[in-house]
Amino acid sequence: MANMPYRRPTVQVHVGNITIGSGVDVVLQSMTTTPTLDTEASVAQVKALAGAGAQLVRLTAQAIAHAANLANIERRLAEDGCEVPLVADIHFVPAVAMEAAKHVEKVRINPGNFYDPGRTFRKMEFTDEEYAAEIEKLGEKFASFLDLCRQNGTAVRIGVNHGSLSDRIMSRFGDGAEGMVESALEFMRVCHRVNFNDVVVSIKASDVSVMTDTVRLLVERMAAEGLAYPLHLGVTEAGNALEGRVKSAVGIGSLLSDGIGDTIRVSLSEDPCNEIPVARFISEYAGENARMNYVAGVQRRGRCGGRRKTVVASCGIGGNNPVGVVGDTLHVTEAGVEVLRISERDKISRARRVLAESGDAPVAIVLAYNGLKTKEEVITAAAVDLGTLLLDGYRDAIGLESDMLTAQECVETCRMIIQACGLARYKADIVACPGCGRTLYNLQEVLDTVKPRFEHLRHLKIAVMGCIVNGPGEMAGADYGYVGGAKGMVSLYRGVECVRRDIPQAEAPDVLEQIIREDGQWTDPE
Repeated sequence: MANMPYRRPTVQVHVGNITIGSGVDVVLQSMTTTPTLDTEASVAQVKALAGAGAQLVRLTAQAIAHAANLANIERRLAEDGCEVPLVADIHFVPAVAMEAAKHVEKVRINPGNFYDPGRTFRKMEFTDEEYAAEIEKLGEKFASFLDLCRQNGTAVRIGVNHGSLSDRIMSRFGDGAEGMVESALEFMRVCHRVNFNDVVVSIKASDVSVMTDTVRLLVERMAAEGLAYPLHLGVTEAGNALEGRVKSAVGIGSLLSDGIGDTIRVSLSEDPCNEIPVARFISEYAGENARMNYVAGVQRRGRCGGRRKTVVASCGIGGNNPVGVVGDTLHVTEAGVEVLRISERDKISRARRVLAESGDAPVAIVLAYNGLKTKEEVITAAAVDLGTLLLDGYRDAIGLESDMLTAQECVETCRMIIQACGLARYKADIVACPGCGRTLYNLQEVLDTVKPRFEHLRHLKIAVMGCIVNGPGEMAGADYGYVGGAKGMVSLYRGVECVRRDIPQAEAPDVLEQIIREDGQWTDPE
């Protein structure tokens, strides 16, 4: 598509044979789970991902040897006729980024640990002069890296993770949206100063509302500073199965529906090839939403201004009450609630127009889906549409109808969407990273054990993390969590505190249950 006025305008970034930015379709990415030093396994998985439709593939490079071996992986792929560009994922060691930039088309660096040391959650005090000196040193180090990337024709992703902000940033700007946005802007300003434009920016979090609100703030701040780099979207640690798909669809889809986003990854704790069809559906479905919103002139601008204010109906829907679910907590015959049924494709733009004209009357929005191919497509589409409206601030009641879902499945889907938006808990909030070449235990197997065993603890957030990069950082908001530390071994955390180290993978669920019981947090299933 050559003309996309409904997409946020950006510069175009060239990554090998792929172009990212306004004027082209959203680019689909994934990441290998194989050890990067295992050339044969990595080549095989990159080829499988490319065959599934991935247009960019990321590999971890935690040390110089891993970065250097990317050259062998590139060479083997070229010999086999696979032209998918590779992205090196770097944490902690700038020298590794410098090595990787010689061999791949794009390097992802994490602002939280490229210049600053890894976070330790300590409070740091700076005068304005001292802080400016830190920024100057950061700029010098990053500019030298950009010089090397310019020489090699290598693009850069500035990738902020909520779980790995530096102590320096958190001490001055906090651990929320302001801190994440400032972390990215510090590095973008260097790119702008040295006129390095092959830059993509991402801000990710496992909390969907934090991720979407932060990306919207980033868009505002970039526009204010005249920065027009493309954005990569993703909900990190989305998990697996339908919950993982719903979280990703709500987060990524709500932004794409408003024309924000140029490249995406759906992070699932499954075979990475499973990510691509989900990403493709979200991209195409939400992209059509963006077009229809633009044509209708009802596209949302900026961040959510808070919950839409309504009076309370006699059935208890509206006001500051929890979101109702049609067919569960609310029946469509309840007095005082206007029911809006939408079966047309332009669901978001229609709903936004009606809500803008409905004053303070509670409205139950029921979306009907017919003609989609699978249950998963229905659930994903509903997550994009209903998730967008909930994150807009609409919070009265939602419902779902489909010839492919039972009435109970419609209710369960609405509950998943509401929980993904952070508005209620129907079961434990279990977040899990997708794993990568750094993961030293069977993360998918552990997740399949943890979910059914602990999901009844709806008052708890439990994280399953592959390695130290995202854990314990991404677990800062979790009550308990796993972090892989050694081959086949797991360390268990209470919040950010490691309470048991190096437990065999098979024993970890029993030990975690023991810890939760000792803390008085265990609730037997009803």
